[in-house]
Amino acid sequence: MTMKTLLIAAVVGTLSAGSAFAACTQEDMTRKVTELQTVMAAYLQKNPSKAADVSARAQGVTSKLQGATDPDAVCKAYDELIASMK
Repeated sequence: MTMKTLLIAAVVGTLSAGSAFAACTQEDMTRKVTELQTVMAAYLQKNPSKAADVSARAQGVTSKLQGATDPDAVCKAYDELIASMK
């Protein structure tokens, strides 16, 4: 596995853990995780020197979501992270 693949797997795994809420369904989460993987892979392919930045942003989102009770906040966090790499 390459470093990029490991980073993507770690970020996506961390973000998706315990994030199934009623308003943001499991289907929504699966779709967002898939999109995040695709967008992150493309972003890191074009910007390999930004891997540390992407990791830091993802960790920031993960920290913000720990203990989150608002499903809309979870979906919004995914969307913001995805948008930041498009």
